[in-house]
Amino acid sequence: MTNPDRKSIQVPGHIHANLPIPTASRVGPMIATGGVCGVNRETGVIPDDAAEQARLMFENLEAIVTAAGGSSQTILKVTVWIATPEARAVLNEPWVALFPDEKSRPARHVLSADLPGGMLVQCDALAMALD
Repeated sequence: MTNPDRKSIQVPGHIHANLPIPTASRVGPMIATGGVCGVNRETGVIPDDAAEQARLMFENLEAIVTAAGGSSQTILKVTVWIATPEARAVLNEPWVALFPDEKSRPARHVLSADLPGGMLVQCDALAMALD
């Protein structure tokens, strides 16, 4: 039986290959993303540079949450996985760009992981919808 209140969210250029997994899911006002990577959504390429991956990852996160009916201001928590210790250092610049108000940022947790496909950073998030 399907849940009529659950909506699968797809964002062009950020798909899970041929897997039957949406980019995000929404039930009522709650939004949960799947894994969000630093892929260039126009070219389909994940750059080699960790800083560029981090920038694209947060750009993609905002696009996904917006497509689900939220915004960067409704993101509650972000979990980030990094493939190398050096990748941690590149997270803060795009983080502050997306969440400039230090009094209004989501919680963030960073973990080390063995990431596939050349990914150096990946995240997922919980957010609330605006509508």
